[in-house]
Amino acid sequence: MTPQRVSLITLGVDDLDRARTFYEALGWVPAQVTPGIIFFQLDGQALGLFGRAALAEDQGRPAAPLGTGAMTLAQNFSDRAAVDAAFAQALAAGATALKTPEEVFWGGYSGYYADPDGHVWEVAHNPFITLDPDTGRFTLPVAS
Repeated sequence: MTPQRVSLITLGVDDLDRARTFYEALGWVPAQVTPGIIFFQLDGQALGLFGRAALAEDQGRPAAPLGTGAMTLAQNFSDRAAVDAAFAQALAAGATALKTPEEVFWGGYSGYYADPDGHVWEVAHNPFITLDPDTGRFTLPVAS
């Protein structure tokens, strides 16, 4: 059986140095930098930045035009003010605003931005979940 987890998220980027600069401006610290790829240690997983063409080749699809925006990476925060602060920090680092944080239909508060390579991030506060104050982790309630 395949475990229900994600160990590594790899983003294809056009300019590795620009992407590194962006994520470092968010306060992220690279855990490992090797020629052609940068890893950021996350809580229980990692985020990799890899050249877009090199990623397509590594996937066995060297001519594939890897796109962006068909998925969203999300960060949850303990309150609306933290969402607003994260959104502002991303814009200051060079992100493009897609949707300014606002109240949303499901009762939360969220906004979206795109990193310099077009990867979409959501910043959100969900009042129906509790984030661990030390780790920021949450566990979804069990559906009944």
